[in-house]
Amino acid sequence: MEEDGFTITNKTKSTLPRVPFANIKNVVLGKKYSLSLVFIGEKKSIDLNLSYQGKNKPTNILSFPLDKNGPGCAGRGEIFITLTLAKKEAGLFDRKPDNFVAFLFIHGLLHLKGMRHGSTMEGAEKKLRKKFNI
Repeated sequence: MEEDGFTITNKTKSTLPRVPFANIKNVVLGKKYSLSLVFIGEKKSIDLNLSYQGKNKPTNILSFPLDKNGPGCAGRGEIFITLTLAKKEAGLFDRKPDNFVAFLFIHGLLHLKGMRHGSTMEGAEKKLRKKFNI
């Protein structure tokens, strides 16, 4: 599925959550930012996490900036969400699976925007969750 510099690829056998991904992406990163969102299984998640983070276990989300925002550059990035893991973890955070995937997506977008874990990022997440009723 493609929409204005935004693609979603499902590499799992699961049905994708009903989340306004494009709208959220446009609010956080802007319409000109080119983003690829890929839903993957746990094996691919382990491979990516081991290669890029040195951790031999699956993770619920990984974000990769493909280039830096600069003068005249809107930026490009990729987000990988491990759908089975996100669905399993949703209950731990007292959320429904679609809601938790939306939360993870916001988290990944903020990393692409250059934010690191901490109170500033948490505040931005809170505002976006409120805006999108997540």
